[in-house]
Amino acid sequence: MLYLLFLLLPVAAFTSWYAGYRSKIHNVKKTSPNLPRDYFIGLKYLIEEQPDKAVDVFIKLLEVNSDTVETHLALGSLFRRRGEVDRAIRIHQNLIARPQLTKTQRVHAMSALAEDYLRAGVLDRAENLFLELIKLDSNSAASYTYLLDIYEQQKDWDKAITYANKLQNKHGIAMHMTIAHYYCELNDPRKALAIDKACVRAELLLSEEHLAAGNYKDAIRLCKKAVDYSPDYISEVIRPLAAAFEGLHDDVGCIKYLQDCLARYPRISIILVLAGFLRKHNGDFAAIEFITEQMTHYPSLRGLDCLTDLYVDNSDGNTREKLLLLQKVMHDLLGERPIYRCQECGFASKVLYWHCPSCRRWGLVKPIHGLEGD
Repeated sequence: MLYLLFLLLPVAAFTSWYAGYRSKIHNVKKTSPNLPRDYFIGLKYLIEEQPDKAVDVFIKLLEVNSDTVETHLALGSLFRRRGEVDRAIRIHQNLIARPQLTKTQRVHAMSALAEDYLRAGVLDRAENLFLELIKLDSNSAASYTYLLDIYEQQKDWDKAITYANKLQNKHGIAMHMTIAHYYCELNDPRKALAIDKACVRAELLLSEEHLAAGNYKDAIRLCKKAVDYSPDYISEVIRPLAAAFEGLHDDVGCIKYLQDCLARYPRISIILVLAGFLRKHNGDFAAIEFITEQMTHYPSLRGLDCLTDLYVDNSDGNTREKLLLLQKVMHDLLGERPIYRCQECGFASKVLYWHCPSCRRWGLVKPIHGLEGD
């Protein structure tokens, strides 16, 4: 790509110079047939393998006019993609300084410069440019989207909510799920649920709040709603759900509900909680039998790990020593495995991120299911 750029720049520079030369030939009696001196300076830098100096020379040769604005914008975007943000900024600043630009060309140049600043991490300058762009071109959804990116990086959730609402109202882009997550970041799950009644994150936050206050029935109701809206998050719901049933001293009710969930949504997290109740009421071997039976239908490394722990607790001598080795291997194996994955970009983690660090989408990182997951 770099060599192609160096080949195209001289051609573009010469074309620009030659067009100017032709336009003046009728008004000038005597013209020089020689190429501009800077053209040869640029070639000299290329030959001497000094590409940075060569690029700067050829950019200067590209006179800014209506025919070359797009060339400058393309060059700046190319530099930004290659990580040479300083050079992209210089090109786009040079463009904006030209008074002969049309309104459309100026908007494009400002947008490109704002993206440069965003890429460079200069968020305040990027923000100011995008706000100005909204005034100049309120029909552009891109500026609102970039502003949301900035406010998310700054964790300025109030501004993020304001501009997400504007983006939704002006451009008809559904933002209710994202806005609900913004309210969750502000620890306001009630407003989040008012915006998106299916926001599992908000239901979990609110159930934790009720659990801490001793409102166990309300906590159970919210946990059940979370399961109904998004069974993928059962593994996240089970802990507060079981704690709320425990607060009511209602093991029977919890077991009945979990058995119903297991029939609809087979997950190892449900199996292990039910095994815990069996162990509590009927002993270790009842739990072992239950997990073993379930794993014939739903094989799971986590289930095998739990079985190993139970067998270690119920063995001695040489058998125990061998099981301890197996236990260590299983713990090490599971310790390296991610348990969450983004449904959009595939980002994997051992931590649940409601905002994917990779693709920056909200609510798409979910527990992994199957042999190595839930």
